[in-house]
Amino acid sequence: MLLLRVRLAKRPLAGVPALWIAVAACFIYTLIGFQPARAADLVLMHARLYASPGVSPLDDATIVLRGGQIASVSRASAVPKGAEVLDCSGMSVTAGLWNSHIHLLPVKFLHADQKGGTELTTAFQEMLTGWGFTSVFDVASVLANTKNLRRRIEAGDILGPRILTTGEPFFPSDGVPVYVKSYLEENHIALPDDASTAAAVERVRAEVHDGADAIKIFAGSIQAHSVLMMQLDRAQAIVKEAHRLHRQVFEHPTNLAGVEIALASGVDVLAHVTSQLGEDWSPGLIARMRAQKMALIPTLMLFEVEAKKGGYSAEDAKKFADIAATRLRAFNAAGGEILFGTDVGYIYQFDTTEEYTLMQRAGMSFAQVLASLTTNPADRFGFGGHSGRVRKGMDGDLTVFNGDPGCNIAAFSRVRYTIRRGKVIFGEASADAAN
Repeated sequence: MLLLRVRLAKRPLAGVPALWIAVAACFIYTLIGFQPARAADLVLMHARLYASPGVSPLDDATIVLRGGQIASVSRASAVPKGAEVLDCSGMSVTAGLWNSHIHLLPVKFLHADQKGGTELTTAFQEMLTGWGFTSVFDVASVLANTKNLRRRIEAGDILGPRILTTGEPFFPSDGVPVYVKSYLEENHIALPDDASTAAAVERVRAEVHDGADAIKIFAGSIQAHSVLMMQLDRAQAIVKEAHRLHRQVFEHPTNLAGVEIALASGVDVLAHVTSQLGEDWSPGLIARMRAQKMALIPTLMLFEVEAKKGGYSAEDAKKFADIAATRLRAFNAAGGEILFGTDVGYIYQFDTTEEYTLMQRAGMSFAQVLASLTTNPADRFGFGGHSGRVRKGMDGDLTVFNGDPGCNIAAFSRVRYTIRRGKVIFGEASADAAN
């Protein structure tokens, strides 16, 4: 603006009064200096903050969110004028939670291009954001449909979590699991069934090109009377191509043979622990998993849900969950990396209370459960520089709980607010505005 003034002074316009020149200069200055009003800050006050696993909580914390990021974290500080305030007295706050094993296959999400944003927002709240999840990994769905959901969330048409996806999964030849065939047919969904290893490798390239963030293989696919195992050479070829394209690979193992395929092919993440009798995870097996930096998603409550669905008694169903928990206990005790996941979208038990309870019974501490929900997935999937921890400059993704999960693990499922990019996407009450 100084340069403009100098030029006006040195080069007066012939025939134009100096007063009008001054008026014009002021008008231009106003235009140049004008800044649009900033969106209101969102401030959380009087919370108990767990900024990251293993760090002592900060009581009476004030967290200021601005422009989709964390602007400041302090103890009982002043509130910026005009900010929206959430009084979090009696509540706890963590970084936004990750669910690293979900499926966007329920009817409410299918054919998303024919559904409105409000309807889909409600569906996300019922299944995911209402349970505190700000980031999810969809581990097998219809890629085009999931991309539609993801695009609309990013555009603001839908209030939902960050979505990463594996797209359509990879089965053994003629190996679509028996338990999903009828559902797929009823909802007019066709999942690819690669005729050869070469075709599977080509599809890895196509999935990545079309936006898949990772790849998912079924090492063991349950059929009517057996488990169909993927050929090792096919698994190895799929994993090799995915890694060449800088994508991690999830694997559905089903049984111990599936775990061995995962190890032999270089899989990155086991999507489930296994629960078969007589197939214990030996210290040697776990050591090999750790040596290959393989992460584990336990999905413990899945086994009891599936057993009950299969007609087992409640007592026998609990045994399957106990077996799975025993294997998680051994993996965790050995220092294995654990990611939280529930397989929700395949199972319809949205409430996460049981999963947290079972993880704690399997020997996981509060800090370890918190890490499985925050830092572990953020770091593994390449978001650790801006997600998974609560500190200045990180993403404005937070989960607010009624109560304190550090004292009662079940409080992780008592979600009061879910905040994504500084915006409340699930909450029991609206924010108040500061004067």
